[in-house]
Amino acid sequence: MQEPEPSEPEATRREADVTESSRANRGWWDRNADDYQVEHGTFLGDDRFVWGPEGLDEVEAELLGPPEDLKDKVILEIGSGAAQCSRWLAAQGAHPVALDLSHRQLQHALRIDGGAVPLVEADAGALPFADGSFDLACSAYGALPFVADPVRVLRDVHRVLRPGGRFVFSVTHPIRWAFPDEPGTQGLSVAASYFDRTPYVEQDDEGRAVYVEHHRTVGDRVRDIVAGGFRLVDLVEPQWPAWNTQEWGGWSPLRGNLIPGTAIFVCERS
Repeated sequence: MQEPEPSEPEATRREADVTESSRANRGWWDRNADDYQVEHGTFLGDDRFVWGPEGLDEVEAELLGPPEDLKDKVILEIGSGAAQCSRWLAAQGAHPVALDLSHRQLQHALRIDGGAVPLVEADAGALPFADGSFDLACSAYGALPFVADPVRVLRDVHRVLRPGGRFVFSVTHPIRWAFPDEPGTQGLSVAASYFDRTPYVEQDDEGRAVYVEHHRTVGDRVRDIVAGGFRLVDLVEPQWPAWNTQEWGGWSPLRGNLIPGTAIFVCERS
């Protein structure tokens, strides 16, 4: 007898703690890593460092510093996916370590380069490294949007960085939470309160979370950064470039020309 098709997860807004968020997102990325790499792999490339769907490239942005200054730097990529950013860093002469919660995402990293970049499967809130192990850290849409306690992550990144170390991370721009996640005109009208921090949760028929994303306002992010021991030195809101005609979920040229879709926080360890 054929098993019934699993029902679509229910989308809701409700509280989700650290443990539930971590468990749900590990499972989601393991299940969806293959489709994600098929859908976005060409745009991401095997060895590009792209900060978000707009296509802002670290080659141009230099948010970690000039490429020539990355040589011999030990760099931690958090929420690395298939380690595309780490591979670019290695090509600049750096020594990157790619960390991700998802085993399947890291298998894609192995598929691409056969293990040329060191890979670590771990939670961003419990980094398995000694104090002061890294010169720099980065995260392109990794970890921070999905964790219930971002200060815990920031404090642990602070711990593993050397004095003066820089941490740069990108997330969905907080203003996007007030708009529907639609690439077309439906996504241009405010539909929810920007100040509602209730997490977005997809849950199964038994109410178990299978995907969780957490909202922080811009002010929340700044306060989190300071509480984590960092100094905010820049906040980058990439404009949508004319060459980028793709849609990526709720990101699109239409919306990207009107409201920001990505926020990139450039922080330094105090």
